[in-house]
Amino acid sequence: MPGVKRPSARIVGHLKASEAAARAGLEAKASRKRRRMRQASLAARIGISQARQADLEAGRGGGAPLEVWFALGEALGRPFRAEFFRDRLEEPADAGHLAIQELVLKLGRRAGFEGRFELPTRPTDPSRSSDAPLLDRGGRRLILVECWNTFGDLGAAARSSDRKLAEARALAVALGGNKGAFEVGLCWVVRDTARNRELMARYRHIFQSRFAGSSARWVKALTAGAPIPDEPGIVWCDVRSTRIFARRSRDVATPVAD
Repeated sequence: MPGVKRPSARIVGHLKASEAAARAGLEAKASRKRRRMRQASLAARIGISQARQADLEAGRGGGAPLEVWFALGEALGRPFRAEFFRDRLEEPADAGHLAIQELVLKLGRRAGFEGRFELPTRPTDPSRSSDAPLLDRGGRRLILVECWNTFGDLGAAARSSDRKLAEARALAVALGGNKGAFEVGLCWVVRDTARNRELMARYRHIFQSRFAGSSARWVKALTAGAPIPDEPGIVWCDVRSTRIFARRSRDVATPVAD
């Protein structure tokens, strides 16, 4: 409409559409010639006039509907694609898992541990790694921390932790040198979601037998550098990954601020 200023996004959009149409038109023309097709024949296949096809090939197709470009790609046997670039604000696929790892490393460092990200427990096999291990050289101890956004195959997860724990104990011997092996502990940090709580309640005895270590003591070990419980344990992480807290017998949580 006369006198109405177009938004800057529309101006940029027009320029980019013209540039894209020019490139696509040249590609379409080259592809048509490789196939020894006439303009009129190709135009008939997609339901436009030869004049319109000539405009597309000459780079004057910035305003053509996407339907025409997709049809042109099909007729040439070169499927056309139009899509957004990846959203810069989109979270990674494992964002929830990463957030828990970030929290564990932050809390561990405050408590005097050296934190690592995805430390291979078997150097020859990088796929075997602990999510956020915490190392205390002075106290001669190593904690394997496994972070869980959601559970998939619970049995496989438990077996994986067992393998990592066995490998970590071998690593603890190397770390200890002549003074003897470092102490090794295992703790799962699990996101406090309704699904995870329901799963733990349904299989309460399985979790209690596998993770007999005091959840409250594990919270103190991870956040204050207290002694490691003798048995593996589980602690909760809030859904926003800002704090961890103990798992109670009835899953009644008492928050512990980070």
